[in-house]
Amino acid sequence: MIVEKQLTELTVGHFVTEIAKQNGNFSLSSPGHIKSNKVINHLKSKEVISVFIDESKTLNRSQKPKTKAEITAEVKQAKQIFDESKNIQKDLFSKALSGATVDLKPVIEVTNKSVDAIFNNPDSLACMVNIREKDEYLLEHSVAVSVYITIFAHHLKMSKKVVQHLSVGAFLHDIGKIKVPDDILNKPGKLTDDEFTIMKTHANHSIDIIKKTPGISKLSLEVAALHHEKLNGEGYPFQVEGKDIHKYGRMIAICDIFDALTANRCYKDGFTHGKAFSILRELAKSNHLDNKLVERFIQCIGVFPIGSLVQLESKKLAVVEQRNENDPTNPRVRSFYSVKLNQYLNTQDIDLTETDDYIVKGVRAEEFDLDMNTIIEMLLMEG
Repeated sequence: MIVEKQLTELTVGHFVTEIAKQNGNFSLSSPGHIKSNKVINHLKSKEVISVFIDESKTLNRSQKPKTKAEITAEVKQAKQIFDESKNIQKDLFSKALSGATVDLKPVIEVTNKSVDAIFNNPDSLACMVNIREKDEYLLEHSVAVSVYITIFAHHLKMSKKVVQHLSVGAFLHDIGKIKVPDDILNKPGKLTDDEFTIMKTHANHSIDIIKKTPGISKLSLEVAALHHEKLNGEGYPFQVEGKDIHKYGRMIAICDIFDALTANRCYKDGFTHGKAFSILRELAKSNHLDNKLVERFIQCIGVFPIGSLVQLESKKLAVVEQRNENDPTNPRVRSFYSVKLNQYLNTQDIDLTETDDYIVKGVRAEEFDLDMNTIIEMLLMEG
């Protein structure tokens, strides 16, 4: 709805469409959001009395555009937590391989950091799960699934205590893979029936290791144990049927598959998020996954997830920095590369609701012979 607002009523976040009343002859260069009080003061200096705003585009506090400094600080904190998580995973796998008991304390400490960060800002760790080392999939997958289930559970408004247990269970869910031979675990092609039978034993190994972990909660164990079960009862290791699969087990199955689909590995590139969402929906139709939860997960992650790479109509590549809740297909992005010129550009922050430019499609860095880690490092330096 378009309404008139006196300048004294105007606040950061309002979307101004045009000048309503003024004593001067000032004109807007284009409609747009009020991004700071400086803009309001500028309008006052031009003797603007009132403006028309589009209430449907008003941003709430959490939606207000972030500064480069804020985004940079969030990415740095996320990278620190993600790197710490990977180091702990490496130690966990080493101990599990030797038969030593898993120390739960560092797992709880680092997952609590993730939970706190996500509860403060649900997008704070999302960018990190899109920056993957192709040769570290085993380590990063468990970390990413833990992050995804935390974001998902927060979106579903679950209590922080429950989310902490879910995060720990997801962090440990694949620890049994260390018992699977490397030639099967890292095989680039399709597994034979015998190889797949061996691969499936990782779920049993994970359950055995987690059960022996002092201080582990029943909820953390349950969510890890159910990550490969299907609603139609054809999952593994126990062929649990849908009526007996708790909501938490249904959630981790979605998170686990989504990360496996989108992650890069040494022998293949991951799918775009849009393609992965389509596959999740197909799996829900065939009664592998919970249909309602799949739709809630897609809504939670977003059409263009934070940290994902997109190609704009202007032939630029950009990283998604912040979502627009009122217009999910037009997030805030930072452009950095010209597809037309095949070269990096000076970065530019763009709110796609305020420009004629738009997203043509989601892409992957590898399509343009670019490295996502290099891109993020460059953006951090510019920040």
